Order: sequence, then C-alpha cells, then structure tokens
Amino acid sequence: MSADGGGKDDARRVLVKLSGEALMGNAGYGIDAATVSRFAADIAATVTTGVQVALVVGGGNIFRGMSAAVDGLDRSSADAMGMLATVMNGLALSGALKAHGCESAVVSAIPMDTVCEPYARRRAVAHLEAGKVVIFVAGTGNPYFTTDTAAVLRAVETGCDAAYKATQVDGIYSADPKTNPDATRFDTLTYDEVLARDLKVMDAAAIAIARDNHLPVVVFSLASEGAIQSAVEGRGRFTRVSV
Repeated sequence: MSADGGGKDDARRVLVKLSGEALMGNAGYGIDAATVSRFAADIAATVTTGVQVALVVGGGNIFRGMSAAVDGLDRSSADAMGMLATVMNGLALSGALKAHGCESAVVSAIPMDTVCEPYARRRAVAHLEAGKVVIFVAGTGNPYFTTDTAAVLRAVETGCDAAYKATQVDGIYSADPKTNPDATRFDTLTYDEVLARDLKVMDAAAIAIARDNHLPVVVFSLASEGAIQSAVEGRGRFTRVSV
C-alpha cells in the first residue's frame, strides 16, 4: 500500500480513532452537528463497501472545555469525567449514523445499561459481522489509560486488520509541521522507530500493544471530504506504522 495512493488496503475489519476535538468543527467547545454529520456520512459510505467499521472517540471537546473550572481534581476523577465525555460523543455519532441509514451500537467500558451496551467482546464482534458500526466509548474503563490505548486494545480484541488514527495532519512528522516548517513527513515507520524517536502520534502503551500484536496503525488527516473511506481504501497521503 502506497502512502501516496495506489494499492487498495484489503482490510476487512478496521477501527477508526477520532479525537473529541475533531467533533468541534470550527467551534471552540462541544459538538458541531454539521461536522459530526460529515464524519457519519464518510463512515456510512465506508460500510457500504463491505468493510466492518469500529470507532473509538475521545472526549476532549467536552471535558477540556470544563476542566478549567474544576480546581484540585485528582487524576482518577478527571479521567472518569473524560470517559463520560466520550459517551456523549459516541451517542452523537450514533445518532448521526442513523440519520445516514447506518446502524450502530454504542458499547461502553463502564456499565450504564440505560444509555448503551456494556462491552463484551463476542457481542461487539457479532455487531460488526451484522454490518453495524460499533462505537467503543468510556476508554478502557480505567484511569491513566488514553483513548489511543483503548483504540488499539479494542482493535486487537475484535480482530481488526488495522487501526486508523484521524488527525489534523496528513501523517506522522518528525516535529509539529504547524510550528516547524522543516519537519520531515514519513510515509512509513516501524513501531520501534516511533518509540525510539518519541514521536507523539500515539502514547507509548498504544504503540507497544500494536507492535506486540502486529496491528498496523495508519495516521491520516480528516481535512478532506471522504477522508476516512480514502484512508481505509489506501488512497491519499498517510503514514503507516508496522513491522
């Protein structure tokens, strides 16, 4: 698979990681309905090609907006609030997917039966095999673990062929390309190169889990229409992390 097009990725089941901030659109906080609808349309189109899609979404658009008002909050409580924020984002995505004719299941690592399903691996796989988009929320259900780690963990547990991380830039760079015009972009990297260079695309735990389970990680930009489907199909610019 080329990082600049050519060669379709044959992945049958994939996991896409969206940041909470991506759901804000141009706003500074919360959920932008038009942006969520655009992502949902892209995901629904990907499903129509026969690819089984799972999602993990962050909560930074909600939690970071309120965290400044919370003084002296301990890490465990802060992480719990962040996990609850991902539930709200997951429900928003589920509603938008339904509006685009795509069935989904919101699955939570923290039991909250009146809102969404508790996570059970076999049930999640059954949903994927039935053509539903499975939206994993509440991270791993534990503090001190990021949603990047949750994404890789769920991808491995449900037998995904690759994990796709959506960002604001078209791959992994040696430095932040927004502040450093001399930053070098990589088409491909190994897991060990990401760790050794301390590249901040994902936390070290997520990369280590991906490496130990031979799960490719593809980093791409959400900037263009249809970006998710293009990345899953191996089109456009991105960075692939693998062995």
